[in-house]
Amino acid sequence: MDIISNEAGFSKFHFHRIFRKYVGKSVADYIRSRRLSCAANLLLYTEERILDIALHYGFESQESFTRAFKAAYALPPAQYRAQMKLFVQEREEITMSEIKGWLITGTTPDQYRAALDTRIYNKGKKSVCFQSVAGEKMDPNHFGTLMQQFQADNYLGKRMRFSGFVRTEMVTDWCGLWMRIDDKLQNTLGFDNMQSRSIKGTVEWNYYACVLDIPLEADCISIGILLSGSGTVWLDDCTFEEVGKDIPVTDCRARTEVFPSEPQNLKFEA
Repeated sequence: MDIISNEAGFSKFHFHRIFRKYVGKSVADYIRSRRLSCAANLLLYTEERILDIALHYGFESQESFTRAFKAAYALPPAQYRAQMKLFVQEREEITMSEIKGWLITGTTPDQYRAALDTRIYNKGKKSVCFQSVAGEKMDPNHFGTLMQQFQADNYLGKRMRFSGFVRTEMVTDWCGLWMRIDDKLQNTLGFDNMQSRSIKGTVEWNYYACVLDIPLEADCISIGILLSGSGTVWLDDCTFEEVGKDIPVTDCRARTEVFPSEPQNLKFEA
């Protein structure tokens, strides 16, 4: 703080006061959040060990790093790497689809195609058909997604539901709707990909939804349908609408552990 405030030409007290005013957090909190943000970047874009990342960014142990990371991102580092890495979009991995407003991305976007289907639909006169082109030879570790992104400005502070009707045929791994909320630094603020309630095999038309709160600091919203492995999915009659707080969110980053409401057996007599 002495060095930074002197470099800025302010007293340490005055520098800290105006820093908090314009940044919204203390210098220590800001530095901690930037360390965690950089650590998240390494988790997504490198294969560095979690322990090495923790030590590199000044944490005394992997345990202390995990606690801080989970408090900021609602997921432990290993789970964050496993889930979010699937949805990192590299520019060279995006293919424009023939469907207006939608694009194809994923680990192997060239192995998937999307087209309007006037023969099979749930409502109206057409649906979108999204399928793998490699057939049963498709590696189940790869996926494609038909998606779109838009600004979050009109939805800040609201609880929004992305829903649609889905039909599947011979899905070898799994598929589902997904929704993600990012801030301006591309930090993930909300995420659901239906993996815990995924669609598999051959299923007739059914209604599915993802529900997330849109934080005030949100910048971008992404929605889409994901197909992991091979198969064909149809998507029809999608909506993106505000819902009441009585509708539960489906954020897969939410804590699933059920803890006691009070400390247990502190006297070791039970």
